Amino acid sequence: MGDLFDDAAGRRLERLAPLAGRLRPESLDAVVGQEHVIGPGKALRLAIENDRVPSLLFYGPPGSGKTTLARIVARSTGAFFEELSAVSATVGNVRDVLTRAKDRLGQTGQRTILFLDEIHRFNKGQQDALLPGVEAGLVTLIGATTENPYFELNSALLSRLAIYELQPLSEGQVEEVVRRGAASLSAEVPDDLVAFIAGRSGGDARSALGILEFTVDTARAEGVPVEVRHAEDAARKRPLVYDKSGDVHHDIISAWIKSTRASDVQASIYYLAAMLEAGEDARFIARRMIVLASEDIGNADPQALQVAVAAAHAVEHVGLPEARINLAQAAVYLARAPKSNASYMALNRAQELVRQHGILTPPGELRSAAYAGARKLGRGNGYLYPHDNPEGFAFDCLPEQLRGTVFFTPSGNGDEQPKPRGAN
Repeated sequence: MGDLFDDAAGRRLERLAPLAGRLRPESLDAVVGQEHVIGPGKALRLAIENDRVPSLLFYGPPGSGKTTLARIVARSTGAFFEELSAVSATVGNVRDVLTRAKDRLGQTGQRTILFLDEIHRFNKGQQDALLPGVEAGLVTLIGATTENPYFELNSALLSRLAIYELQPLSEGQVEEVVRRGAASLSAEVPDDLVAFIAGRSGGDARSALGILEFTVDTARAEGVPVEVRHAEDAARKRPLVYDKSGDVHHDIISAWIKSTRASDVQASIYYLAAMLEAGEDARFIARRMIVLASEDIGNADPQALQVAVAAAHAVEHVGLPEARINLAQAAVYLARAPKSNASYMALNRAQELVRQHGILTPPGELRSAAYAGARKLGRGNGYLYPHDNPEGFAFDCLPEQLRGTVFFTPSGNGDEQPKPRGAN
């Protein structure tokens, strides 16, 4: 009787499942996108088709197909397929899977594939519990994660997994998914509305189908054709894929730094907006601005550092949301400023010499003579005070072993122009 009720519940759940679940592809040919991973002749496709899937990890943003590919493996393999979610699974659950896999292999010779969703949620102890089974080949592990595995997984476990990075779908690919969804719902969705939904999805097929389903349901409840207003209501806020301590956080701040360094004002403002919309810590942004002002602008525009520090003060004293205006002003200034890394590179060269040779003794003329007996030791003898004797400006102040060494070379950009040695 229990099995009968379970089967009935399963059928009802399938009918009630979200559109994305009902439309999940069941073969590689039905998957939209990810050709770089599962295109014809690709190693992973051949492995799936030949039932020789290694332990692997699917890493990518939501709605890119990680779980779909795992399900396709489940349907195509002769191995027994076990599934756990790292959100709720325990070390005990992992050990139970390994025990069953060992019994199954011994009794029937059947291999076991373990699909572990949200694998980044596993702590070190849980990941360690997986290791023996994966290392011995007792189970083939397929993990799925939205987080950069190099930040989240143990190196020992990572070394035993083939990592496949999935990409967000292009708008054209999402449009194809939306059209499939519209056909499944028997709904007439005009091309402009398909494009609108795809644009709002952020490359997330699941999100696009969710917006579509809500849009169609709303229009049908009103008894009218599907209109853009229905989709606008269903997609009030575009999903933002952003983790303030993870991969996207590093990628976006890196893009902001490199765009600002390249004097691309439009990109600098865009990436600043992305960080602010995603809830990035404004103090973190301001700190990066201060660093960039000296590292990439330097004395080509000395005022850039003042602007960046002022923006940081504004963040502390004004706070968001108003301080976003101060950050925008600073971002535009930094992007438009002339660029020079000459000071930064000069320091790098000097520090490298210090590491190689230690701290060399300054010339006797420059050493301190501010204590009794210093003159008897020759300290300060022969020093020419530049303000009294212009020849003091021409004196090479470096240690004797480094005389003539050039660390700093003016870039010639902005205020950083070459000057006579005596005027340095």
